[in-house]
Amino acid sequence: MSKTESARVKDLRNQIPAGVWVLGFVSTLMDVSSEMIHSLLPLFLVTTLGASALAVGLIEGVAEATALIVKIFSGACSDYLGRRKGLAVFGYALGALSKPLFAMAPTTGVVLAARFIDRVGKGIRGAPRDALVADIAPPHLRGAAFGLRQSLDTVGAFLGPLVAVGLMLLWGNNFRAVFWVAVIPGLLAVALLLVGVKEPKRRQDGKGTNPIRRENLKRLGAPYWWVVGVGAVFTLARFSEAFLVLRAQQWGIPLALVPLVMVAMNLVYAVSAYPFGRLSDRMSHTRLLALGLLVLIAADLVLALGSHWSIVLSGVALWGMHMGMTQGLLATMIAHAAPVDLRGTAYGFFNLVSGIAMLFASVLAGLLWDRLGASFTFYAGAAFCLLALCGLAWVKPSSG
Repeated sequence: MSKTESARVKDLRNQIPAGVWVLGFVSTLMDVSSEMIHSLLPLFLVTTLGASALAVGLIEGVAEATALIVKIFSGACSDYLGRRKGLAVFGYALGALSKPLFAMAPTTGVVLAARFIDRVGKGIRGAPRDALVADIAPPHLRGAAFGLRQSLDTVGAFLGPLVAVGLMLLWGNNFRAVFWVAVIPGLLAVALLLVGVKEPKRRQDGKGTNPIRRENLKRLGAPYWWVVGVGAVFTLARFSEAFLVLRAQQWGIPLALVPLVMVAMNLVYAVSAYPFGRLSDRMSHTRLLALGLLVLIAADLVLALGSHWSIVLSGVALWGMHMGMTQGLLATMIAHAAPVDLRGTAYGFFNLVSGIAMLFASVLAGLLWDRLGASFTFYAGAAFCLLALCGLAWVKPSSG
C-alpha cells in the first residue's frame, strides 16, 4: 500500500464517529463472552449431555431464529420511541445475565432455555444497535462504519474461542468452569455501553406512530424488500457454524483444540469485514454479493470433500471470508433502502425473514447430517448458494 493510500485509509478511520467505535468494542466484549460458550457448546451437548446432531441443529436453529425474530419488535419499538440506546442496553444485559445458566445446565432442555434467553437479548439489542450505527455514521461512510463495527464484533468472536482453548487446556476440559469465566466480559460490555455511547437527538414531528401500520410499511419500497429476499436466501445457504465445529471434531482435532476452528473463521472474518465494507461504498452491491456466494460455494465444497484437518481449516477460512464480504454489506444496503424514521423496523423485518430461514436451514442441516452424513450437509449448502446466484442474475432490485 502506498503512503498516499495509507494516509487516506487512516483519515477515513478518523472520520468514523467515536460512537461507532464504542459500539464496536461493546460488541467485541459481548462476543468474547458468547463465543467462549458457543465454540464449546456443540461439544458440551454431544460429549457431556449426550445430544444428537439433530438436537444441536434444533437448539441452534431455535436460538438464532429467536434472536432474529425478536429484532422486528425491538426495531419497531426504537422507531416508535425515537430512542435506541435503552433497548440496546437491556438486550446486552439480558445476554450477560443468561451466561451462568450454561455453566449450571444439567440437561439439553436447560441449555435450550439458556440459548433462548441469550438470543432474546441479542434480538432486543440487534436492530436498535444497527439503526444507531446508521444514525451516527454519515451516509458516505456507512459501508465503512458497518464494516468497522462488524470487524470489531468479530475480533471478539475469535478471541472468545482462543480464551476457551487456553482454559480448556489449563483446566483439563472443564466445560463448566470456562462457561463461568464467560460471565465477566459480558458484564463489562453492558458497563461500556452505558457510559461510552451518547445517542444523537432525533427530531420528533409530533406524537410517535406505530411503525408497523400499513401506511408506514408501504414506505418500505421494492428495493428494501429485494434486500430482505436476498438476505433470506443467504441464510438458507449458510446454516449454523455449530456444524463447522462438529466437522472439525470428525477429522481428529483434539477436543480442547476444536474451538480453534472458530478462531480461524472469525480471524478471517474480522480482518476482511472492514476492507470489504470500504469496498462496498465504491462497488456494485449486487456484484459483491455474488462474489460472496462464490466464496461460500468454495467453502462448502472444501468442507464436504476435505480428508484432513488442514483442509477443513481452509474451508473454514473461506467461510469467514464470505461472512466478511456479505454481512456488513447487507446491513449497509438496508440503511440505504429504508427511510430514516423506519430504520429500526426495517432491520427488524429483515431479521424476521432471515430468522425463519435460519431455523429451517439449521434443522435441515442436522437432519441431513444424521441421515446422510456430514458431506451431504455441505453439498446442500452449496446447492442453495447456486440458487441464490441464479436469483441475483435474473432478478434485479426495483427502483420503485
